[in-house]
Amino acid sequence: MSVPIVELRKAVKEYVNGKLRVTALRGIDLQIDPGEYAVIMGASGSGKSTLLNLLGCLDHLSGGDYLLGGDDISNLSDDELSEIRSTRIGFIFQSYNLIPQLNVLENIEVPLFYQGAPESEASVKAEALAERMGLADRLKHKPMELSGGQQQRVAIARSLVCDPILMLADEPTGNLDSKTGHEILELIDELNAEGKTIVMVTHDDDIAQRAQRVVWFRDGEI
Repeated sequence: MSVPIVELRKAVKEYVNGKLRVTALRGIDLQIDPGEYAVIMGASGSGKSTLLNLLGCLDHLSGGDYLLGGDDISNLSDDELSEIRSTRIGFIFQSYNLIPQLNVLENIEVPLFYQGAPESEASVKAEALAERMGLADRLKHKPMELSGGQQQRVAIARSLVCDPILMLADEPTGNLDSKTGHEILELIDELNAEGKTIVMVTHDDDIAQRAQRVVWFRDGEI
């Protein structure tokens, strides 16, 4: 039996601002299996963005446990979580989050740079991913010289360069027109068909229908 990629047990997240305490996640249990494509939906403020931040090791649980690939990472330090983010998790953001001063190839290489990979090795991997994303003729272009769809393809390539066990997508087509958004979703479908585990936050019912499973959030609960 395969080990879940994500396992949350009675996960709680609270934010404290002065005397105000807000509970964003109320003791949820969630399991995402290898190769699963799950969509997270819910009204604004329901807890879905908090969940994505926790899954991506961008925030700490207030209570409960988080196992990633079978490893309990609930109580790791910020530095340890940073290491996990850079090696085991791939991010695709609505706003792409590319570095404007770097070209396509350099943006894709960034995660490998932080791991200390040799420049020659990083370049070969990044170029292969750029070519797969249809960007072979754009390697030296800066983000501002690319369309929104091309920028998102760079972001997807960057998310793949370390071969993560979990890919997290936050409204990945939110800034794209419908045709370009459809192309990006087809690309994500392909990655899932190849075995990538994907968790995506979206408001779009049509996008949700592409996933194998929809997880609905309401008031910090599933």
